[in-house]
Amino acid sequence: MKVPLLDLKAQYNSIKTDLDRALLAVVESQVFINGPVVEEFERAIAQYLNAKYAVGLSSGTDALVIALMALDIKPGDEVITTTYTFFATAGSIARLGAKPVFVDICHDTFNIDPTQIEAKISPKTKAIIPVHLFGQPADMDPILALAKKHGLAVIEDGAQAIGAKYKGQCACTFGQIGTLSFFPSKNLGGLGDGGMATTNSDELYNKLKMLRNHGAHPKYYHKIIGGNFRLDALQAAGLKVKLPYLDRWSEARRNNARFYDRAFSGSLVVTPVIHASNTSIYNQYCVRVEKRDELLAFLKEKGVGSEVYYPVPMHLQECFAYLGHGKGDFPIAEEAADHTCALPIYPELSQEQKEYVAATILSFYK
Repeated sequence: MKVPLLDLKAQYNSIKTDLDRALLAVVESQVFINGPVVEEFERAIAQYLNAKYAVGLSSGTDALVIALMALDIKPGDEVITTTYTFFATAGSIARLGAKPVFVDICHDTFNIDPTQIEAKISPKTKAIIPVHLFGQPADMDPILALAKKHGLAVIEDGAQAIGAKYKGQCACTFGQIGTLSFFPSKNLGGLGDGGMATTNSDELYNKLKMLRNHGAHPKYYHKIIGGNFRLDALQAAGLKVKLPYLDRWSEARRNNARFYDRAFSGSLVVTPVIHASNTSIYNQYCVRVEKRDELLAFLKEKGVGSEVYYPVPMHLQECFAYLGHGKGDFPIAEEAADHTCALPIYPELSQEQKEYVAATILSFYK
């Protein structure tokens, strides 16, 4: 049996008529940049998250870059974040000439360890970027308390966490700015790259809108230097069709996770830990295993898709060698990088496919 890590065609086939109609309407309108479709989608996302504003952007990476720009992060500033994340989190900091300052993760959730943040704060620290990894929010209360104590901004990297909740409140509504990604593999995935920034601040909202359009307001009059960070209308149209399905898709992922949790109970497979204060959307279902690389080879042979998120923490990436970190500096992240892998969790998985994935993994450890 073949079980891919993700099957986007199954999702497309379930909404094909509405999606095709929405995309054709944009083509017929010939309004591809900004316009009413983008504005409607922004309002829909803001309402969904219970945020005051949402600003459509060209990618999740650009959302991080523009968030840092909006908060006036400059060369030489320091921004604290997790070492165990997708590259864009740290790369966006470095692109602006600021210094990423890494913190290790919690062993159970893979999210940034709030107890280790304060020791990293210096006079140059300007912001903290917690990442809501794999669809589970970071522990926001202590992070926000530290930020308030030290006068720091908080940017939430919610690329994998749209609709995830911390104590009943949606991720990306706690800090000054939240960032989202609509990369096709996300729970709410586009037809290519796309992203969004959320905020409850009038001032930051207006600044984000200017920054995404080369800093112009009005047209051809540039108060600040921005970039071309706009969300395409075609992307907004497709995402707007998908948004009403998001909660049921995320619930289907939670159901699949519950199946795996039961199937692997009592085995050598350590399943994800979701804190009682959190509602996860399971953008990934990452297990901790021994003989990880041998398991991956076995799964490939048996037709089961799997992926490592992430094989190299940020502090060990070659491009960050100038920061002076070495092996052993962040041991929990390094252990996770060596022992975790993601299993198929997408909503359209059949019962037969889930049973095959679990049985295949359990047979490996027998």
